[in-house]
Amino acid sequence: MPFLTEAEPERGARLPIMPGVSRIVAANPSPMTYFGTNTYLIETDQGLIVLDPGPEEAPAHVDAIMRHTGGKIAMILLSHAHHDHFGAVADLKARCGAPTYGFTTSIDERFEADVKLADGGTVAGMTAIHTPGHAADHLCFALNAANGDRVLFSADHVMSWSTSVVSPPNGNMKHYFDSLELLLKRSDDVFLPGHGPALREPRTLVAEMLKHRVARENAISAKLREGPATTHTLMDTLYSQVNPRLRNAAERNVLAHLLKMEIERRVARDGEMWRAA
Repeated sequence: MPFLTEAEPERGARLPIMPGVSRIVAANPSPMTYFGTNTYLIETDQGLIVLDPGPEEAPAHVDAIMRHTGGKIAMILLSHAHHDHFGAVADLKARCGAPTYGFTTSIDERFEADVKLADGGTVAGMTAIHTPGHAADHLCFALNAANGDRVLFSADHVMSWSTSVVSPPNGNMKHYFDSLELLLKRSDDVFLPGHGPALREPRTLVAEMLKHRVARENAISAKLREGPATTHTLMDTLYSQVNPRLRNAAERNVLAHLLKMEIERRVARDGEMWRAA
């Protein structure tokens, strides 16, 4: 797939992307988060928005957000309630007093938005787009930028550097497929993801992601036609070259595929064993 890379971003810096949009990259690098979580600073007619304040126990990152905004934050938006995105929400809100915005129902009881956004909801000229799959409460945000670009803050649903993990029960592979199809029908010029660099001509990668997921399911079907197997065995076969630190995540992806295929009556299970239907 046509993934992108970038040099490690300067920590604590406000990095401009386009007029009115910049990012601060949190210092939480890992095989799951690339160089870290992108916290976006978005200038709007209603004031400055902070999207995804970053991980918990990251005082230096919150200090950087406060320093680069002067604490004048109108709203705090959250794409979804995974810890590397919402962990710093409470700290930032306590320091700036801004209200929080997020999906109507959070997947984590530690976060509940002050203002709840459903699919199609608007905030400061941005439109919330419910894109479940990676997480049940996942929102992308669409913005017509000052330079004329049609921007989609795609968070973890579509990232420029890697595919997303879909981990049941809050991750759902059927919903992930549906949400990718939804984005394919849009006409955005650029995606700004939750991790990694901006993605131009995003539909090319979205189409490749769908093709990749279909190929995974075909490979699962082929393996199960040889005989029943566990999720671990399937992962070991299909992801033999994966980074060892990502093997658990890969097995969660396999399970998500199997649950989707079970609904479609393509596979069935007997205890921990899965077989072709």
